[in-house]
This record gives sequence, structure tokens and C-alpha cells, in this order.
Amino acid sequence: MFGLRMVLRSLSKQFAKRSLIALTVALCATICVAMLGIVFDVGDKLNAELTTYGSNITVQPRADSVIDELYGTASGADAMSGSASSASDATHSQHSADNAADSSMQRRSETGGLTSIGDSEPTAADSAADGSNLLKESDAAKIKTIFWAYNITNFAPELNIHAQVALGKRDCMAKGSGCVSVPVMGTWFAKKLSLPTGETTVAGIQGMRSWWSIEGAWPKDQAQEALVGKDIAQALGLYVGSRMTMHKMAAGDHHSELVVTVVGIYDSHDGAAQQVIIPTGIAQELANLPDSVDRIEVKALTTPENDLARRAAKNPAALSREDWETWYCTAYPSSIAYQIEEVIPGAVAKQVRQVSALQGEVLQKTRTVMIVMTVLSLIAAAIAIANLMASSLAQRARELALLKAIGATDGAVIRLMLAETGIIAAVGAVIGALVGSGAAQLVGHVVFGSGITMRPMVFVLVAVLLTLTVLIASISSIRAIVRVQPAQVLHGR
Repeated sequence: MFGLRMVLRSLSKQFAKRSLIALTVALCATICVAMLGIVFDVGDKLNAELTTYGSNITVQPRADSVIDELYGTASGADAMSGSASSASDATHSQHSADNAADSSMQRRSETGGLTSIGDSEPTAADSAADGSNLLKESDAAKIKTIFWAYNITNFAPELNIHAQVALGKRDCMAKGSGCVSVPVMGTWFAKKLSLPTGETTVAGIQGMRSWWSIEGAWPKDQAQEALVGKDIAQALGLYVGSRMTMHKMAAGDHHSELVVTVVGIYDSHDGAAQQVIIPTGIAQELANLPDSVDRIEVKALTTPENDLARRAAKNPAALSREDWETWYCTAYPSSIAYQIEEVIPGAVAKQVRQVSALQGEVLQKTRTVMIVMTVLSLIAAAIAIANLMASSLAQRARELALLKAIGATDGAVIRLMLAETGIIAAVGAVIGALVGSGAAQLVGHVVFGSGITMRPMVFVLVAVLLTLTVLIASISSIRAIVRVQPAQVLHGR
């Protein structure tokens, strides 16, 4: 009881200095809670932000993957992978730009007639006699049955082929007709799937191309509708509502003809609006490849790679049992890709390394900045509290000397000072935690468009850090208390 009265009396007599200590702790707590709250949640936020820019895992037939690795060829997915060093990145970017420029040219015949638009290189599906070397579209939904199914936010199978587009009433099968070859992609737009678990989900590129500008509307799955790239629409004079006739000579001299209605024209804003996009069923009918796709784009929420994930990506079998279980049960891009390979026969799943590397680099830099700001705020708080306590101690030297003169031990006086500072610091910490939580939400909504999830661990960690900071700041005051000589202080010496 006596100690409590002493604490309350001290707080009332030195209210200004104690308030400054509380304010210092509150400001430090605000910064720590806000920064650490963001640090613990920024991974999911950045992941969600980056996945709005397309897939981060691609799935292709094993045969295509072997060819890519043997001969250094790259599919559209692999071309996004990037290189390990900055020099090779620059070279790769230059080559990609050159290839894009070449493929974007509109090719013309010797007589000046337009013969092809966009990439004219044959795809695996163009040369496939049947679908045996391709993936099955019906297997795509199995992606949502893996261990990390809830981390798969979207996916879309693709069948990439080339078709001849008839200009006017020309016959594309007639020699010298001058019809135009265009790249065609069959895919899902917003297809509703019924999963084995009894749940339903919607998958398709409509949710994976948020940066596209669409004039008109997205096609409906199973409808004979098309979404046409801006470049193709301009070259062929197509517009929303126009009808387009496509022809294809598939393997075995199988000729297919398809009439679709252009319901939308897209601009990808990257100079690659050079495809005709139609539902998979229609593309398969055109290519005479039922239930076949040559690629699946997957958008997943992943954990940035570390050394374990990089070792596993090279050879999962080389991991110890404990490391393998840790890797398999963590949402690394490589572990999700591995699990996709387990459920889709004949498939090779690869992470788009450019996206993964960007995510890891941005995340690491963001966390470093936040942690540095937290450390600097703790250092500043320790210096400020130490100075305020030293000033308070100088004013109370006679009071403390009197306590020691009447029998109070050094330990009792130190505990009294720490109790006073602890109460003030606790009040400041509570206020700072509340303000810091609000500041974190504000940053989350401004930067990421959603709130920050404040984990209990953040408050526990901040409490421990502030306690250590106050104790460290009190060391000089504690030493001063020990050195107080009652006789000298009370005699004014």
C-alpha cells in the first residue's frame, strides 16, 4: 500500500515528465505495431496483388517440356520465366522484344495480300494427329483437389492453334484465296465447375486478365462467340457484332469450318493483342482434338521461395523426410506445382519464375524497410526514455536519498522507479497499440485496397520489445540510484 501511494504521488508530482515518457512509448508502440503488423501480413497482400497480373504456375504436356529443355525452346509460359542474372535478363528481354516485334508483323504474300497476323509458328496442337500427346481438359478440374486447393484462386486450360479466317465470302480452301492465318486460343472464360467435394467454383481467364480493356463483352462458355485482339480486329475490319468464318485443315486432311460472332475486342496493352479467343469446345471441334488442351494457366497464392524451396525445385527426392514434409506442406510455388503433377497425368507444372522472383524480392525489401523503421523507433524511444528518467531522477535525488536514509534498500528504490516507469509505459503502449492498429489498416487500404490482418503475435512481440527497451533505458538510472549517498545528498553536497 505504501509503495502504491509513493508511485501515485510521484506520478502526480512529475506529471509533465511522466506524460512525455508515456507519449514516447505510445509513438514507439504505434510505429512498431503498424510496421510489424504489415510485415506479418504483407506476404499475402503482395501475393494477391501480383496474382492479379496473371498466372504464376503453368502446366504443359510432358513431351513439350522435354523438347523445351532439350532444344532450349520456350512456350509462352516459359518465355516469362526470366533468367538468373541481370545480364542474362537483359539479353532475354532484348530477344523477347525482337521476337515480339517479328511476330507482330502482318505477313503478306508476294502480291501484297495479307497472309497471316501475329505468331505464325505452328503449335503442338497444330501438328497433333490426335490428343494423345496433349493434356485432357477434363483433368483440369483436378487442380482443385490438391492439398493446397484453397490457394488455387483461378485456372484456365488453353488449346492454342492456327486457323484461316475467310475475308468476305472467299473460300479458304481454294488455292490462292488469300485468306488470313490467325492464332486461335480455346479457353474457359468464366466456367462453373462442380468439384468432387460437392463445392462449386468458377474458373477462366476472365478473372486472370484484369488489366485487359474490353470493348463489348466476354464470350460465354460453350457459345459460338469470340473475343478478338485489337490488332486482328483492325487488320480484318472486325467489330463487335460482326461474324467471322474460320477454317482449319487438321491432321488426316480433316477440314473444319466454324462461324463465330465477335462479342468483344480486347487490348492487352502489351502489344500482344493478336489472338482470336474462343471457348475450348469450339476450338477442339475446329482442330478435331476433343477433350484436349496444350497448356493450363494457374493462379495461386504462394509463399515466397527460400533455400528449402529452391533445393526442392531441383530435386524433391534429394530432401530428407522432415524437409520434404515441410516443403510439401508449405505453399511454395514448387510444392503446388509438384502436387498438380501428381493429379494430372502426363503433365509438367512449372512456376513462372519471373513472378516468383519479383514477389520474393519485393517482399524482402518491404520487410527490411519495415523492420529497420521498427528498430530505429525502438532506439529513439530508448534514448528519449533514458534522458527523461535521468532528468526525473535528478529532481528526486533528495527524496530517494531520504528513502535510503530511513532504511530502504537499493533494490526497493529501484523497484519503485521501475514500477512508476512501467505503469506509464503500459498506458502509453496500450494507446500506441490502438493507434498503430488503425495506422496499419489505413496503410493497407491505401496501398493494397484491403485491411491488414492484425495477428496476436504482433502485440505480444511489441510488448516484449517495449519491455526490453524500457529496461535498457533504465540502466543508467538504476546505476545512478545505486551511487546515491544519502548523507551527501541531504547535506546538499
